[in-house]
This record gives sequence, C-alpha cells and structure tokens, in this order.
Amino acid sequence: MRMSRLVGARYKERPAEATLDSHAYLLRGGYARQVANGIYSLLPPALRVARKIEQIIREEMNRIGGQEVLMPVVLPKELWEESGRYAAVGSELVRFNDRTGHGMVLGMTHEEAVVHLCRNEIKSHTQLPFMVYQIQTKFRDEPRSRGGLIRVREFTMKDAYSFHANQADLEVFYRECYRAYQRIFARAGLPQVVAVESDTGMMGGKVAHEFILLTDAGEDTIVICEETGYMANLEVAQGHIQAYPEPPKPLEKVHTPNCSSIEEVASFLGILPRQTAKVVFYDQDSDGKLVMAIIRGDREVNEAKLARIIRALPQPASEERIRSVGAEPGFASPMGLDLDKIHLVVDHTVRESNNLVTGANERDYHYRNFNLDRDVPGVETVDIVKVQQGDFSADGKGVLKLKRGIEVGNIFQLGDKYTRAMGMSYTDEQGKSCIPIMGCYGIGVGRLLSSTMEVYHDEHGPIWPITIAPWQVHLNAIKMDAPGVRETAESLYDQLNQAGVEVLFDDRDARPGVQFADADLLGIPFRLIVSERNVKSHVVELKYRATGQSENIAVDTAVQTVKKVIENARQSIESVADQY
Repeated sequence: MRMSRLVGARYKERPAEATLDSHAYLLRGGYARQVANGIYSLLPPALRVARKIEQIIREEMNRIGGQEVLMPVVLPKELWEESGRYAAVGSELVRFNDRTGHGMVLGMTHEEAVVHLCRNEIKSHTQLPFMVYQIQTKFRDEPRSRGGLIRVREFTMKDAYSFHANQADLEVFYRECYRAYQRIFARAGLPQVVAVESDTGMMGGKVAHEFILLTDAGEDTIVICEETGYMANLEVAQGHIQAYPEPPKPLEKVHTPNCSSIEEVASFLGILPRQTAKVVFYDQDSDGKLVMAIIRGDREVNEAKLARIIRALPQPASEERIRSVGAEPGFASPMGLDLDKIHLVVDHTVRESNNLVTGANERDYHYRNFNLDRDVPGVETVDIVKVQQGDFSADGKGVLKLKRGIEVGNIFQLGDKYTRAMGMSYTDEQGKSCIPIMGCYGIGVGRLLSSTMEVYHDEHGPIWPITIAPWQVHLNAIKMDAPGVRETAESLYDQLNQAGVEVLFDDRDARPGVQFADADLLGIPFRLIVSERNVKSHVVELKYRATGQSENIAVDTAVQTVKKVIENARQSIESVADQY
C-alpha cells in the first residue's frame, strides 16, 4: 500500500472528546471516524487490525471444533417472547417495528437465534457435543459510550455457543474454551490478560469468567490476591472482613436530631462508622416484597451479590414505599417491623460486629448496642458487601488488592435456561427426550483493538504487536528526488511485496519529520528508511518501533533480514501462546 493513496488523514492535535490515549490515537492516526455517539466507521488501518484479530479468533475456535455460522441481526418478536427474555428486560434489548413485528437485537448475544437454528438440526445424543460461532455486528443501547471502540453502541463481536448432554461434558469443553481464549489473547500480543471469576448476571447460569486486560484506564474493578492467586471481578469477589465482637450491652434508645446518614450519626455519637448498621432499601424482590438490606456502616452494598439473592435487579425504594411497612427513612431498622412484609437481607458483618447503632424507626432516634441474634433472632446472614483494598482473602492467607481493567472477553456456563424455554431436545441412548445444556463465549473485536492501543503506546502513538499490526513494515523514502533514493525505495517495495511482506510505502514528497510522525501514529513494528546518505553506502536503516533502536543493513539482503526479524517477532509471541 502507498501512503499517497491511503484513505484517512493523521493529525497532531489531541481531540477534545478523547478521554483515553487509545481513543486519541484512534482518531489522530486515521483509524476510525465517529458517525454518531458510540458509532464509528473504520478506516483501512483499523480494519486490517480487526481482520487479523478475527482470523486469530477463527483459528482458535476451529482448533477446538468450532463451526462458523452467521445468524441474522433482525429477529421476529415471537422468538424473543418464546425465550422469556423480552418479557424480563423489554426494550433494553430489542426495538420492534409495529408493522413487521420484527425487532433489532440490541443485546450482545444471540441465544434465542442459535437455539432456534440448532433445535431442528440436532435430534440425537450422537450429535452432541458441538459448538457454533459467528463474527457478527451487534447493537446495544449504551448510555455511556466512551473510549473510542471500548464502549460503543454498534460493534463487532465473536459469540460462540456450545451444546452438551450433561454438566460434566460442558465443564470439559468450558476448560478447552478457557485455554483457547488464553491463546487468542496471547497470539494478539496480550499475555497480560487475566481470567477472573465474574457474575453471570442477566445471562443466567452458575459459572462465568471474564478475561480482563489490566490497565489503569479500565472501568472494571478487579480483586487480586497476589499471595494466593485469587482473582475475581468486584461484583463477585469474596474476602475476610475484620470483625469487632464485644460482650453484648443493653439496648439503649438515644436522641439523634437531624442525623439520618451514617456519617452524621457517627459524628454526633462520637463513634466510628464501623460501629453502626447501615440499612438500604430496594423496591422489590422477585416476589414483589420490599427489600431491606443491612450491612455494617463502613461498608457498601454489592448490588450484584444482592441481585442473586433477591432474584431481581436492585432498584432504590421510595420513601413512601419504605414507610408503607412501618420503617422511617434515615432512621430505619428491622426491629418492630412485620418481617413477613419485607425481604430482610443481613450481611455477615452485622452479626460478627455487635453493639452497633441502628435506627429506631422513629425520626431523630436511634438505638445503641443493637445485637442481631438477640434483637432480631433467627435471621440467617449472607455476603452482600463489596470487598475493599486491604481486606484479607477469604481463606485468610493473603491481602486483597484492587486493580483496574478492561473486559475483552467472557465465558458462561448457561445451563438449560434457553434450550428448555424454547423446547430444544434430543434423544439419549435409551430413546428418552432430554434437554441439552449450553455454554456461551464472547469476544469484542473492536474493544480488543482499542484495548491493545491502550496498553501498547508511547507519547507518539501506538506500538502494534506483529501479529495484529496493520502492516508489518513501514518503508520511508527521504527526499525521493535525491540520487538513487526513488529507485532503491521502489525496488525494495516491489521485492517486499513479492516476498509476501505486508508493507506500507510512504512515497509522498513529505519532510522527514512529517513522515516519521505519521509512521509513529501508525505504529507499524518495523521501519525501513531509505535516504541519500544510506544509498551511497549501499545500506538501509532498519528501525524498531517498540524500542526505538535502529541498525543499518545491506540493501541487497534487506528483504531477507526483514523477513527474519518479522518471523522472530512472530515466534516470540506464538511461543507464549503455546504455553496454554
């Protein structure tokens, strides 16, 4: 490819809307252009990177027996209703055309479509297990588009679905897919991606993992214990929280005028927040009951953990709703309430640290020395708090640390949620009709592209790994009209193309500073520089983008040398992937 014909301008200024370095380079380097909020067109350099990522994904999915399919984006309304998902989340996932009765998928996955596709193709246990996958455009109502391609409304995603006769078989394949994902990220030049336990959320199922690229620019919080190797998303992370038990003291009602927050109560009474019990109300559980969650006052409710317990998305309750059960907002506690009217969820910390201050269900009054077992007997406690930096690991053998990261892939053990709802079945060895169980596996292509930019860049631009770089070699001709420069550069360009090397040739009559600035923004791993002085010495300069180092190599053997450094770079990356 010649730079003189390459579509897409590069420029110096950092765009005002770019909050991440990768977003800035995505625009400055001529990779993508925004069409609307969260919607981008890809220019040739970005599309070349995306296609290479897709090829790596295809090779690894095929390697574990995946079969590529392509499913429609537009699905009939009846299909969504059949699975029950539309009734649960409504327009968050689909928008319907009143005339056609069809809806555009706004969710990230195609469970309904793949079950619909496979339920009439698979009839016998002899056809299980199998996995199908697609690389498809997806849509999502994303209110917080950010970071270029990292969080968008339209994106390209690989989603895969496996079908199994039993849980044991699913678990075997799940581990195979887990390793395949490790290979994908390693082959893309990102061995620092880690797999963490995650919440199954709306997808359902019992087991899930997210693959997280650790970077301070990430919006996901990851909990890590270096001593034990424990890693989990903050939504599901468990830890050992220090308790402060005391001999029980008599319950005492105290006047706390205008003190409705934990901070106000603690300050007024001269105590620490950890000596209080925090009450948080949510509108309803899956049965419609008001939810009263109680944790120690120095902690925060983990709403993902709570959602699994109440089997509903936690939504704040109104003051009217709270008062309807006899509680007083800002001064509430479970004491004196009819517990049959509420869903009481109490965290372990409330039992393990006693003599706490809690509300008296009367404005401007609290109780001192609340002890759960004595004052509200028979309540079972659960884990609904967010762990914090410095907490002990659940086994007490290490200390938890919080890090930031970007989710670049996820895998789920779905179970039979969709196959059962949509009537997919097969006959077993005895001729009995059985429901297959599923796994689901996703990777965002554009997000992986931008995430790579985020972790591999310097102050001048991105630094692409050789396996996904838009081109392998950037050929610069300095002062094309100088004696021998044009002829040498054109000859090298032809030879490199004939040798199968992906080369971008800057054939413009541009100043060296302009050429090199553009080359940095394109981030191609190796650069060949042809100049008048080098031509006179029958050499060409080979520069390494990652290190900035350079060396002069003979023009006559330049192509062979370049092929060797490319292969060495590729082998260095592949050798990491081969460890999985």
